[in-house]
Formats: sequence, structure tokens, C-alpha cells
Amino acid sequence: MLIPSYMKNKILIFGASGMLGQRCYEYFAKNLGYTVLCSSFENEYYDTSASYIQADITKRDKVKSIISDFSPDYIINAAAFTNVDKSESERELAWSINVKAVEYMAEGARNCDAHIIHISSDYIFDGVKGQYSENDKPNPVGYYGRTKLAGENALRISNAMFTILRTNVLYGVIKQGRLDFVRWVVESIRKGETIRIVTDQINNPTFLDDLVRGIAQVIEFGKYGVYNIGGREFLSRYDFTMRIMDYFNLDKSLVKAITTPELNQPAKRPLNSGLVTIKAETEFGYSPTPVEETFRFMKEELGL
Repeated sequence: MLIPSYMKNKILIFGASGMLGQRCYEYFAKNLGYTVLCSSFENEYYDTSASYIQADITKRDKVKSIISDFSPDYIINAAAFTNVDKSESERELAWSINVKAVEYMAEGARNCDAHIIHISSDYIFDGVKGQYSENDKPNPVGYYGRTKLAGENALRISNAMFTILRTNVLYGVIKQGRLDFVRWVVESIRKGETIRIVTDQINNPTFLDDLVRGIAQVIEFGKYGVYNIGGREFLSRYDFTMRIMDYFNLDKSLVKAITTPELNQPAKRPLNSGLVTIKAETEFGYSPTPVEETFRFMKEELGL
């Protein structure tokens, strides 16, 4: 359905080259007919038909000028420094992207009355209790989580119109860039490679298209505040991998079960995590796709 011209129909996507940004562009510009401006750090965009502007979002003047020139009705912030381990060693960069850039976007959004929709993470929690609601108290265990929490707080005090969507373990169809978890598992096993998968990290993996539809529902229903967006089932990363193996009929002997300490990673992870989505389901009809159904969509679209 095309959006009538008299309605709010201009969307600016920061982080448009990432997996979420790409899928948002496909959905809002091509499926729904919104006027979309894409922006990210890369010099070129994978879809040459898109309206695109290169930008370093750590530069305040650049961010604000893009927003003021385009005057969007909505800003989707899909940009983030997401490397959990490098966040420990590259703290200044992680803070610049995950906190300062959010401040700049909020300033720009406030100046043109845009509604900013910001993507946050379950890493703001310590992973002790598991199945977190929007009201649970954050307690990040690593620097990445601290920056994501600080980004949320920057929005809260900005006086901009905002919605924070917390999510975890994104997977789904992307046109360009690094593989998501599902494709990585499928392609690694098909090459005959052994993969090591942790048994002690629990989440509710989020199908990319579910998150995009969640963003669309926030826009449609004019929702503000904090919402969790996640998958239907809470699974260990190992159990999720076994579901992938079963669906795609792969050799399970190539999967080695390990625990997180065996990875010897620089950053601590929240282990018993995941996000309860009842608020989003109740307030705007969010409905996560069943796991095997998400695999079917990926198989059809990607030819997996």
C-alpha cells in the first residue's frame, strides 16, 4: 500500500548499509512507498537506485545538516558499533558511535520534530535473571552494553520524540555484508567445517523481518518509549544451531558444543538473557514468526 502524500512519509535511515538498515530500506521504500534517504559510513550503497548520502555519524555538524536538509518525519537509527570485544579496546570509538552520535541525531530530530526510532540491545542487562522485561533494571557487564545503555539515556534526556527498541541476536536476509548467524552455520557446515557453538548463552533470536515490521508498527500506531522486540522462543545458541541443522538437513557431527569461557573472549557476555515481548504484542500487535518459518523464508529468498 502506498502512503498518501498528505501523511508523514519521509524516513531517514542511519546505518543503512548494515543488515537492519538494508532490510528497512527494502521494506519502507520498495514495499510501502515511503520517501527514504539512506545514510552510512560507506562511500556507496548496494542499491544504486536509493537516495544515499555518505556520512560519519561521529561528526555532529554532518549529522545535523543531513537531518535539517532532508527534514524527515522519522529517523531510524540502525547504526551502531556492535563488535562486543573491540568495544573493550576501542572504547572511544564505541562511545562516539553508540552514544555521541545518538545525541547528535536527537538534536537534529528535535529541531525538525522528527520521531527517532533507536535500536538497543539485551546487552544492557547482566544476563543473570534471563527473559528481561522493559521494566527490569539494566546492569551491563561489558563496555558495549554500557554504551548502549548510555545511548538510551541520551535519548531519554534529549526532549526528542523517541522510541527505543531493544533486540537480540538478529538473523535474516541481507543483500550485502557479513553473514548472519544462520547463513554462517549453513555455509560453514556445507563446506565441511567444524563449528564451535556455546551451550550457555540463552536468547530469543530475532528474525530481521520481525524487527522491521516492529519498527513499522511503531510508526503506524505512533508509539513512544521502550519496547522489546525478539523471537518467539528462548533458546541456547547451541539449541538454535541444532534447529538450523535439522531444518537444512546438515551434519550435526560438525558442531562442537562448548561453554563461553572456552572462547576466551576479551568481553564478558550476559549469559542467561533474552527479551520478553508481551508489551509490544499487547500495544501494537507485534507477532514474532515461528523459528522454522523464518528458516523457510530465508531458504526461499536466498536459495539456501
